[in-house]
Amino acid sequence: MPLRIATWNINSVRLRLPLVLRFLEEHQPDVLCLQETKCPNDQFPTAAFRKIGYDHVAIHGQKGYHGVATISRRPMSVLETRTFCGIEDCRHLATSVELGGRRIHLHNFYVPAGGDEPDPEVNPKFRHKLDFVKEMHDVLPSTIADTGSILVGDLNIAPLEADVWSHKQMLKVVSHTPVETEGLEAVRKAGGWVDIMRQHVPPEEKLFTWWSYRSKDWEASNRGRRLDHVWSSPDLSPVLKNMTVIKEARGWERPSDHVPVISDFDIG
Repeated sequence: MPLRIATWNINSVRLRLPLVLRFLEEHQPDVLCLQETKCPNDQFPTAAFRKIGYDHVAIHGQKGYHGVATISRRPMSVLETRTFCGIEDCRHLATSVELGGRRIHLHNFYVPAGGDEPDPEVNPKFRHKLDFVKEMHDVLPSTIADTGSILVGDLNIAPLEADVWSHKQMLKVVSHTPVETEGLEAVRKAGGWVDIMRQHVPPEEKLFTWWSYRSKDWEASNRGRRLDHVWSSPDLSPVLKNMTVIKEARGWERPSDHVPVISDFDIG
């Protein structure tokens, strides 16, 4: 049974609602995980999604900043929303989707960006990011029978050399510093998570999901980073059929600086 899951940092769901609806209509994911929704729960545009068949909406949002939401056209229940570093800033939402007798636990994450200075002693935002990533060690794939796990979202770290346009030039830039990349990879390996984007695209090939607003001609310069990720439990890794980065969405009118990532599974 096919399952199509998408993840997208939308950078304000209300501002870019037409783009989200366009994406849903063109690509028809079963589930869409959004990050940086910047929207309180009571102002989330739920009706617009239900109008096009996405009847199940889970929201963990706040006014002006951060926020995650998971939208599904399959039955879905909320499992939990975790607080990290003792800060209530709406960066995690876990849901469960039923599919052909199996449950898929889906973690939707928005990891702190970390500011500009990669020194935790002088930059509290970077300290917060590192502490947040450490606490992600507690998020593990389910051990329940007939239950697979997927972790998606804007993790704000490009862990591999080919996840940035220039490894050497980015080593001291927040999102690709060794303390971040090693920390994120430690989380992934400790949990037994599989980086299925890199399962589909070889680790030595360039792969980006984000292009800065500061670049006037982002496509020509192609100075991107892979900040958005899809991990799965080992049992789901073999049933990944396809992974697609919707790069053209970066060129849509008033776009997010991130683009959607689609993963297709064939759940037995």
